[in-house]
Amino acid sequence: MSFTQRIFTRLKGDRVIWLIVALLSLISVLVVYSSTGTLAYKYQSGNTEYYFMKHFILLVAGWFLMYIAHSLHHLRYQRFAPVLLIVSIFFLILTLVFGGLINGASRWLTLPIIGYSFQASDMAKIGLILYVARAISAKQEVIKDFKQAFIPIIAPIGIVCVLIAPANLSTALVLFLTCMIMMFVGRINLKAIGFLVVVGIGLFILLLVIGKAFPALVRVDTWISRWNDFMYNNEGAYQVQQAKIAIAKGGKLWGLGPGNSEQRNYLPHPYSDFIYAIVIEEYGLLGGFVMIFLYLLLLFRIVRMVTLAPKAFGAIAAVGLGVLITIQALANMAVSVHMVPVTGQTLPLVSMGGNSVLFTCVALGIIQSIGKYVEAAKDEAD
Repeated sequence: MSFTQRIFTRLKGDRVIWLIVALLSLISVLVVYSSTGTLAYKYQSGNTEYYFMKHFILLVAGWFLMYIAHSLHHLRYQRFAPVLLIVSIFFLILTLVFGGLINGASRWLTLPIIGYSFQASDMAKIGLILYVARAISAKQEVIKDFKQAFIPIIAPIGIVCVLIAPANLSTALVLFLTCMIMMFVGRINLKAIGFLVVVGIGLFILLLVIGKAFPALVRVDTWISRWNDFMYNNEGAYQVQQAKIAIAKGGKLWGLGPGNSEQRNYLPHPYSDFIYAIVIEEYGLLGGFVMIFLYLLLLFRIVRMVTLAPKAFGAIAAVGLGVLITIQALANMAVSVHMVPVTGQTLPLVSMGGNSVLFTCVALGIIQSIGKYVEAAKDEAD
């Protein structure tokens, strides 16, 4: 048995998804190493290997968590979804009250004793998606009933998104859209989904009012500033301008080559929020299109998996997690080319950042746990 065959005997689920994740991880290591040079000289006395090793270790930890998550039976996630949702809401509240300020927003919560900082919103995304998948699958017999099916589902969506939005509106919007797509896939009445949109708009207006009255609680001024930069400034904000320059420099088919980025010295957060611009600068249009292709292929393989899933929970949970990852990736890339306002969304599995990498790997592990079950059910049917 070859080395590759031995690996795949341990890694169950969709092999193409494993390959996509491996390719994105490889791209991440290369681009993060290239884009953190200025950061290393500023904070680590020129030790360029520091951030490379830190990110590499986080990727290894992420793969370990992904392997553990994919090893568990997917129905365990169905059973523990309510507990995970409650814990997530608890941490979101703690983050709003005690969270550390980063860019003027309470996004990070530092756990006592161990000193680990994390974004509760990343945990909440997985918790809410698993809960919504559980609720939809449990209500299939009354799925068209507004009171019995819709109200129990909409309440946690509203609570989680409202708790996330004050510090990170883009994450709340991405999660809200993901839940809408899950409800559509779960056959919830279209009128009810339309009502959810109205509720979402109402909650957004409420946040605007609260933010104007209490600017320290809600980042309304930041939202307005980013919207105005997008709508009325053709060049975009400073970071978008630098991203455009990076894309223009690498606009050839092959780009400037690995490690040859020039804009990494001028572009804010080239290793996270604007890493896609560095990808295009160094690897050209070919590298940019490959990135888009990998994320769309990931979504396609997940949708293909869903069509074969015999259980509603697995299908809806996989759709939710897959759509969440894909929308976040497209949002990150759209910011770099000035198609949407600056969001602060990272590029899943590619951007540097421990919290994002770890929870993305967990989400992919859950998807592969569902894929493993689909694969086993298909073999039994054959």
